[in-house]
Amino acid sequence: MKNLQEICPNCNKEFCKGLWRQNPILIQVLGMCPALAVTTKAVFGFSMGMATTFVLVCSSLVISSARKLIPPEVRIATFTVIIATFVTCADYFLKANFYTISKELGPYVPLIVVNCIILGRQEAFSSRNNVLASFMDALGMGLGFSVVLVLLGSIRELLGFGTVFSYQVLGGWFQPWVVMALPAGAFITLGFLVGFFNWINAKRKT
Repeated sequence: MKNLQEICPNCNKEFCKGLWRQNPILIQVLGMCPALAVTTKAVFGFSMGMATTFVLVCSSLVISSARKLIPPEVRIATFTVIIATFVTCADYFLKANFYTISKELGPYVPLIVVNCIILGRQEAFSSRNNVLASFMDALGMGLGFSVVLVLLGSIRELLGFGTVFSYQVLGGWFQPWVVMALPAGAFITLGFLVGFFNWINAKRKT
């Protein structure tokens, strides 16, 4: 019996790269549409992040398992069908159990099908690596994406409404920043986050 290290010697590396070194939003600048559109509140960012992570992990497991059976000529079409299947599951789950959140997320859950993060990981990694490595890669990328969405949503909700996950944080003295509830607020917040992220990376190299 092979141990975990023999099957996937770089599992920790594959998982951690999505959280920091190759973060989908802060480094690869992928998935910008949902990152900017649905992060008016932390719960929306969390929900979109979890839906994306579910689709990414499940599709990666299936594609990695069947990678030797998928003809190269139709691989993109096959990837899309597999991804669309899990997106449909995520979409109907949200509609059935969290209708209010699903309504707020609008078309952005179905649009996960064409999210560059998911299709890109299938083409670049899952279709070329074993199941365990693909799982760790997908989980790391999904969580890295989710963390940034929650952070964006929390900052915008705090400054725009005085709450975080609908819990009142700032008192009646606080005057909400209306811009944070608008698209401009998303660009401003993301810009500061990317700048802060790059500053930390620069400090680590010195």
